[in-house]
Formats: sequence, structure tokens, C-alpha cells
Amino acid sequence: MSAEPEVLEGTIGYSFRNRDLLLRALTHKSHAHERSTPGENGTDDNEQIEFLGDAILGFLVSESLFARHPRLPEGRLSKLKAHLVSAAYLHEVAQRLDLGRHLLLGKGEELSGGRDKKALLGDAIEALIAAIHLDGGIEAARGFVLEHVIGGYSPVPGGESPPLTDFKSTLQEVAQARKMPQPRYTIVKQRGPEHAKLFTVEVRVGSEWSGQAEDFSKKSAGQKAAHVLLDKLMAEEDSARPEEATSEA
Repeated sequence: MSAEPEVLEGTIGYSFRNRDLLLRALTHKSHAHERSTPGENGTDDNEQIEFLGDAILGFLVSESLFARHPRLPEGRLSKLKAHLVSAAYLHEVAQRLDLGRHLLLGKGEELSGGRDKKALLGDAIEALIAAIHLDGGIEAARGFVLEHVIGGYSPVPGGESPPLTDFKSTLQEVAQARKMPQPRYTIVKQRGPEHAKLFTVEVRVGSEWSGQAEDFSKKSAGQKAAHVLLDKLMAEEDSARPEEATSEA
């Protein structure tokens, strides 16, 4: 494997009981074909479980969108689903997880830039979802999809659904610039069923500043909490400016 499996497991937040499933999910057919004793019917590569992962992903995305947005028309839900399961978007997910460096590729695929190919990485995400499902069941797969695939996406009426701005990085930069303590994030509450669980995340900077927000993934709730706290810090800065101008005058 190109990188230690523990590294990827730490990134995705899931530890495999059966590492062979993870290995299979990360093995491209080009690598399997170069082995001296390949498995029968291609069972050493990720093509077959990618087929399963595609179906699991479609179901879990549909389930989550239905639960989150019961008033959206079917056409809008279909567009959101199509975006979230598209090769282009799954490529972005794979890049965020740095999945490419974990893949097992044949020499030719390696030389042709396979670790960055959109279709190859999208297929690997689907294979990974299937591997998680086979290893830990549907709840484990649901957790991965909610956290890493759906993440911070919310429907925008009449338009596409762009990802959240990286408010966490911005908050960290603002804290550093003001010589404040680094932000600390805590999950303070969880509620709802597994397929539509809401997380409340609190971010604190020192003992005086805090912000809370709720969303269907810990990641997006953290981003929204950071946004809340940034608004407070910016409002405090704006309110201080007239006083500074008065003292200068």
C-alpha cells in the first residue's frame, strides 16, 4: 500500500476490522493485473465492490436529502443527489481525503497520473463506501457518507449548492492575528435518528468568546459555529472603531 492504512483510517474516522476489505477498495485493476497470481474473476481489485458502493451511496444520499429537506420538490432533490454522487464531486471528496496516495496502481497507471484521475478517484470513493459497509454495516457507511460526502452542503433555492466557506481556517487566522488562544471545538449535543442526526458544536476562543451551531454533520456544524464566532469578533471590532477615531481626534 502506498501509505500506511492507519493514516487513511484516521482521516476517514473509521478503523477496519478486516483490513483486506480496505486493501481491495484501494486496489485498481491495473495493479491486480500485474500480479503473478491474480484472484479469480477480478476479485482482487475494486471494480466489483465499486458497483456495490455506487448503490449504497445513492441510497444514503437519497435518504439523507429526503430527511433533511421534506419540503423540496422531487426535481430539486434529484438535482442535489445527482451533484453529490457525480464523478466530479466524488473527485473533490477523494482529494480532501488525500485518497490518491493510498491507491495501489499498476506501473502504467502510475506513470499516466492515475492518482489524480477524476473517474479513478470517484470509483475508489464508492469502493471505500462498500468496504466500510461490508466491514461495519450500514450505520458505518452512513456515518462516512454524512461526514465526508454530504458534509456542509445545503440546497440553495433556484441554484446549485456550493460548499461552505472555510470559516474554521479564517477563525484560526483571526485568532492568531489578535494573539488570542487557538479555537477549540466540542460536540455539546446530538439528537435525532441515525440517518438524520443533528450535531451541536461549540467553538471557544479563550474563556470569553464562543459560538454554537447545529447541522447534520460534525464538520459543517463546526464550520457554522466558527462563522457565528467570527461574526461576533467582527462586530466587536467594528464597535471599537468609532472610539478609536474619537480618541485620535
